[in-house]
Amino acid sequence: QVQLVESGGGSIQAGGSLRLSCVVSGYTVSRACMAWFRQAPGKEREGVAAIGGDGSTSYADSVKGRFTISQDNAKKNLYLQMTSLKPEDTAMYYCAAAAAIYGCGTWWMQSGWYPDWGQGTQVTVSS
Repeated sequence: QVQLVESGGGSIQAGGSLRLSCVVSGYTVSRACMAWFRQAPGKEREGVAAIGGDGSTSYADSVKGRFTISQDNAKKNLYLQMTSLKPEDTAMYYCAAAAAIYGCGTWWMQSGWYPDWGQGTQVTVSS
């Protein structure tokens, strides 16, 4: 049974850091594209970062140099380390997974490719 459970969100001041976690079950993550998305009120869900089974990573331009996506050695947990947070980073953050033998392709930012999602964790950044 597939299950993705996020944690680690919270309220923080601009410039601070947070680390989001996603416990993944029911997936062979070495053959999957795992990603973080976010959705702010009134806006579309957008891809933030993705990691393939080979460890290759992709990032949205808005978070490059500030966010880091990673997986643990057992590849059961997905992480998003967020630094230098800005008020515009405020959103509900979601963990997503898609079976992908060859890793994340150029499609990684399109939410429709991911059949499995977590329930989300809220991140609020104040100025």
